[in-house]
Amino acid sequence: MPPVPTALITGASSGVGLHATHALIARGWHVVMACRDLAKASRAASALDLPAEQYTLSHLDLGVQSSVRAFVAEFLASGRELNALVNNAAVYKPRLTEPARSLEGYEMSVATNHLGHFLLSRLLMSKLQQATSPRLITLGTVTANAEEFGGKVPIPAPADLGELEGLEHGFRAPIAMINGKPFKPGKAYKDSKLCNMIISRELHRRFHDRTGIVFNTLYPGCVADTGLFRDTPAAFQRIFPWFQKNITKGYVTQELSGDRVAQVVADEAFAQSGVHWSWGNRQNGRAAFAQPLTAKAQQVARAARLWTLSEQMVGLPPSE
Repeated sequence: MPPVPTALITGASSGVGLHATHALIARGWHVVMACRDLAKASRAASALDLPAEQYTLSHLDLGVQSSVRAFVAEFLASGRELNALVNNAAVYKPRLTEPARSLEGYEMSVATNHLGHFLLSRLLMSKLQQATSPRLITLGTVTANAEEFGGKVPIPAPADLGELEGLEHGFRAPIAMINGKPFKPGKAYKDSKLCNMIISRELHRRFHDRTGIVFNTLYPGCVADTGLFRDTPAAFQRIFPWFQKNITKGYVTQELSGDRVAQVVADEAFAQSGVHWSWGNRQNGRAAFAQPLTAKAQQVARAARLWTLSEQMVGLPPSE
């Protein structure tokens, strides 16, 4: 009997991450559920009747770099194989008037969604490449991809990293935006997700040929009723799912989105590296396709500079 493959999913206590866990377990995988709130994750796993022998709960706070390092040390000490890393977790705080900051002093959306995942991915790279057919999958968003209508919506502003001025100047108070401009919390989230997509392409460029790791991003559809929106106004939480179901037709259930993540993690049809997988903006039963990314995610020199600055911000030595 072949060994049971293992996936590590961040933010697996609810929403897309939880249902991706469910879908991978149904495919015979073991899932490490890396979460901030282990009690919440345990309740969620029990509610879905996940078999206890097929998942492991482990504490991870992506907004705290010491937590990322401790998590990686614990995982490596376990001796468990790592076949897939799924960078799923995200924070979205659109109602903030002042930026929340990580222990390192960085704006929290970027610290968690981008820098935390960047550090996690880099620290687990050597472990991942030891597996057979390894994959590193990152959740993107339509709002950071100008190739989609949602990426052109100017509320509060489209994703735009500028020339990385905020990062170049240290990204600590009073700086809170990657482009160095005044703080806009919704845009900070979009920018962090654009960083995710840029870094996935940069990982592919730097490491795919020599490690065999498949690096991809995906947009599983508009999952309009997950905990990601817990900090939006109550009226938005009522209207947004209805709007996506009845007007845009872009709504996707948490169960379907989780299954789509599992497909990109496990299925042979998604074995090509350097792809952004999408099912489109209107959910009409279409199959997954390789969608172009915004030109902002494909500027090689800027991607290389984002890589270097990110290394500095998480305390990693320079890489080739």
